[in-house]
Amino acid sequence: MTPTNRYIALDVFRGITICLMIIVNTPGSHDATFAPLLHAEWNGFTPADLVFPSFLFAVGNSMFFAMQKWTTMTQAQVLTKIGKRTLLLFMLGFLLYWFPFIKYGAEGHVVLKPFAETRVLGVLQRIALCYCIASLLIYYGKPKGALITSVILLIAYRLIILWFGDPGNELSMAGNAETKLDLLLIGANHMNHGEVIPFEPEGILSTLPAIANVVAGYLVGQYIQHAGKTWEMLTRLLLTGSLLVALAYCWDLSFPINKNLWTSSFVLYTVGLDCFILAGVIYVIDFLHKTRWTGFFEVFGKNALFIYLLSEVVAIMMRALRVAHGVNLYKWIFEHIFKFPGMYIGSLLFAIWFMLMCWLAGWVLDKRKIYIRV
Repeated sequence: MTPTNRYIALDVFRGITICLMIIVNTPGSHDATFAPLLHAEWNGFTPADLVFPSFLFAVGNSMFFAMQKWTTMTQAQVLTKIGKRTLLLFMLGFLLYWFPFIKYGAEGHVVLKPFAETRVLGVLQRIALCYCIASLLIYYGKPKGALITSVILLIAYRLIILWFGDPGNELSMAGNAETKLDLLLIGANHMNHGEVIPFEPEGILSTLPAIANVVAGYLVGQYIQHAGKTWEMLTRLLLTGSLLVALAYCWDLSFPINKNLWTSSFVLYTVGLDCFILAGVIYVIDFLHKTRWTGFFEVFGKNALFIYLLSEVVAIMMRALRVAHGVNLYKWIFEHIFKFPGMYIGSLLFAIWFMLMCWLAGWVLDKRKIYIRV
């Protein structure tokens, strides 16, 4: 398949997002990672926290171009298309957490990883659900209806967190309504266990405000395509970003910016920052006409979801494959090749190396004009 109707700045924006996502997700050692590449422990914000919402924003950008073809399709065809893509993304995400379907038992024996211990929700699952709901909102409610619904969702989410969390403790990891709902509907065994308690950062309830990131990406993609490459478009994009960041800081006083809970202030803040970044990319490419650097990121942008999935699968396989003295391949490569300049520098170099290997796979696909839609 060949890409059509592409806006190069959007491909570059998407490519930058995937590039940073891989670097954040695959350090040589999570215990030796520079602070900007670590997610905020709870309230607060780091550059790493911008990666996932930017990916959702980019999904929305892509939706605008894809949905232009829906005008010639019947309602049944559109719903089938949305349903198939949603199911595919969700199942890929679920299988990714189950993969490689085996684990090492207490005595070092390989045993089948039980379904009862498999995480149900996650990054691809959230993308799937947000894509599905945002697509339906835009298809039936048009962009204006989707925008109004997104605002309602952000306000409603704040009220739900306030009313159904533990009184006075509604924004803590254990006492928030998000965790309560996930424990009730999913169960602790199917949630993320990377924290001190079972907690799902891509949980059911916090998916509601995340829909607004996708809708915002769609609206921005629509605007820059219709407005054209003008100074007025660039100015309005920067003003919109400034307004959203200002509103986010105001809301932060009562509903803190928090990626784990995906708070409404977090949504406004990340969409505002994405407007800044996209405006900067457009300015450099379309106003300064400096495009020599764009090819690297376009490789990521043209096969974004596939390259992300590839990076996760390869990392999982490297961590599952035991080499000398029971050390997995991922750790062995870091300790024997990359850690010599120091743990922190070595960890970053490993992440960059891993990202470049994923880029190389994307480059091969791009050279052969292969664009895999997931």
